[in-house]
Amino acid sequence: MNLLRPLLLVLLLVGGFTSVNGEPLSSVVNFHTIDEDLMTAGQLLPEHIEAVASARVDLVINLATADKERNGEEGFLLIEQGIDYIHIPVIWDSPTQADLDLFFAVMDARQDRKTLVHCFANYRASAFTYLYRVLRLGVDEAEARKDLEAVWDTEAFETYPKWRTFVDQQLHQLPISNAAAS
Repeated sequence: MNLLRPLLLVLLLVGGFTSVNGEPLSSVVNFHTIDEDLMTAGQLLPEHIEAVASARVDLVINLATADKERNGEEGFLLIEQGIDYIHIPVIWDSPTQADLDLFFAVMDARQDRKTLVHCFANYRASAFTYLYRVLRLGVDEAEARKDLEAVWDTEAFETYPKWRTFVDQQLHQLPISNAAAS
């Protein structure tokens, strides 16, 4: 049995993966580990990039809109570390089916890559990841909801009802077909 993966997960869960000059991944706004290969978070700062590399993340998916001050250099800094970077700018007030479809396609293509999905505060990232896990991977809704509610509490959904509506509408539609299985 490979003991390295469980050890890495334990280190990540207790706030490991700090760079010499940087911040630990656990210091990212609303950072949440789903499993050893999937995490969600708020906005990465330049100080977090070394920790992302130390955590052996292979792919970062950014769902926030482009903002020169907040994430203008992010893609460059990650790619410089050898980490694949994909930006799907989901407009906060109007998430779309097309955004979700593109996210699902990227997640399907990632195969077994260790992935960090993020946005500004981990609301978009955790909602899209939850929907992917339930609709595409067939994870039990109650199990996946625990990870969603680690970020989205009742007050957050009341504050941002458009997102509750979006998530509920997606859950009550037929699941998006699994292109990776065909």
